[in-house]
Amino acid sequence: QAFLSVTSILSVAVFRDHFVLEDLVEEMKKRSPALSFGPLRPSGQIAVQGPFPALQGLREFLLLKAKSLSEEDKREGKSHQRLRRKVQERRGATETRSSVRDAHREKHVVVLDTDIYHYMRQFLPKTFQANNVVISGVTDGDITTVCIEDAGRTHGLRVKKTIENFSVELQKILRKERLCFKEHSRGEKQRYKRLCDRLKPRYPEVLTIPYDTHIDVVGTSADVFEFTEQVRS
Repeated sequence: QAFLSVTSILSVAVFRDHFVLEDLVEEMKKRSPALSFGPLRPSGQIAVQGPFPALQGLREFLLLKAKSLSEEDKREGKSHQRLRRKVQERRGATETRSSVRDAHREKHVVVLDTDIYHYMRQFLPKTFQANNVVISGVTDGDITTVCIEDAGRTHGLRVKKTIENFSVELQKILRKERLCFKEHSRGEKQRYKRLCDRLKPRYPEVLTIPYDTHIDVVGTSADVFEFTEQVRS
């Protein structure tokens, strides 16, 4: 399986108070003609399938839209903020300095294929490390959203670009093969796990991701083919 197409469940429920969701979905379709959209569910969720870069662009579009709505809400609440500011001015100097630091934190978001995210975490851990930067990932099925919170306003953007560049390169070379368990017993799962652990030293750049019903094997085409063939034999 090449990383050419993915499926994700998106939730647009957060926009319900600001837009007619059906109109928002039509706007999404016009912006992303390479994607196919399922029916909009009453819960505000919709299934989207297509090339990963197009899906990534759609997610970023929705994140920016949500951010703009948040800023509008903040502007509408200015009068309440003035009252809170008067209270905050009476607090101690330490808390004030902390609030100033929080106010200057800058956030960046990168949307990754979940398997590529796990691969990068395993084999490129320094990609997610930088001074004065807090990096967290939230996985939703095939998609993982990485949040980069930067206190210095410079390192975070550099980390974002680095993650994006590695992701693009890995999409070109990585493949995934699925080893499904013949039986769903604990013994069967342990047998597959032992086989994979035994082969790993011979394939140091292969990542195995265990699940309840299968194991996903991620790596280059040659490594994944040889690895899975030996497990199955």
